[in-house]
Amino acid sequence: MIRIGAVTIDTSHPLAFGGVLEKDPRAKYVGVYHDSFRSDDEVEGFVKRFGLEKRCQTIEELADMCDIGFIHSCNWDKHLAYAMPFVKRGKPVFIDKPLVGNLEDCRKISELVRKGAVILGASSVRYAEEIVKFIDTPVAERGEIISIFGTSGVDEFNYGIHVVEGIGALAGHAAKSVQFLGRGGKSGMNSESFYIDFGNGTNAVYNTFMGCWQPFVFTVMTTKTTCNFVIDTSKIYRALLDEIICFMEGKPNRMAAMPALLDSVKIMLAGRISRAQNGLAINLSDIPDHDEGYDGQAFFNEYSAAAKKMYC
Repeated sequence: MIRIGAVTIDTSHPLAFGGVLEKDPRAKYVGVYHDSFRSDDEVEGFVKRFGLEKRCQTIEELADMCDIGFIHSCNWDKHLAYAMPFVKRGKPVFIDKPLVGNLEDCRKISELVRKGAVILGASSVRYAEEIVKFIDTPVAERGEIISIFGTSGVDEFNYGIHVVEGIGALAGHAAKSVQFLGRGGKSGMNSESFYIDFGNGTNAVYNTFMGCWQPFVFTVMTTKTTCNFVIDTSKIYRALLDEIICFMEGKPNRMAAMPALLDSVKIMLAGRISRAQNGLAINLSDIPDHDEGYDGQAFFNEYSAAAKKMYC
């Protein structure tokens, strides 16, 4: 059995993942380290709900007792610090989406992986059965991809990264540039559109939506047809966990390589810069070294202020 250590229970994912793993004897949460906004009552509720062995006082203690760490903090600026005890022990670590939020952290994580760290991630949408089914359909049958359109809701980055990772999985190629296309809004809600040029004859448009949840919908135009599918979100956690478990067991899996995961982050960083520059196309290679990116602490403050109890 694969022993998983949870680092914070900020989001709903530990609860959802734990529910999936209750039906799977291959892996389970065995410990938790939590230093975030949820109360001791909620942490204790999580421990009891899934039969964890203990609440650890340090991440190092947690890393010593598990096979892999799952970083669930909603403050992506802390993800690398939370991951380091696992990296230093030569243990794998899964970082929940968004992986990181700025170019500097992208480079740090890339260097860690280059030196041998095993870091997995990030969005469950990347592994959705609808996307996997399309990718596995022979090109001779479904055609070569020319254009992809994808939608997301709730917020720009924390949820928007889902649709961008899904697009990245479908495109199967690193992006060249991103361009902000425009914004629409009504009733206090707004949607923004961004154009991705993959530089190989494939392009994509992703839409973010702020103000309410929206389904993840993908439209793929190929040299032979147009396919449209809505992601069944009731199945995506199972799909992600299956891939992680297969990876841990040394079996064939679809876990994305780090360059692909970081490419999704860079797409959104470039889109953000393009918006600030009135729609100028921004090459991913031209993102400034010290671009401030997306502020994880600011998102944490908003998220924690609005969060309701869910673990007790």
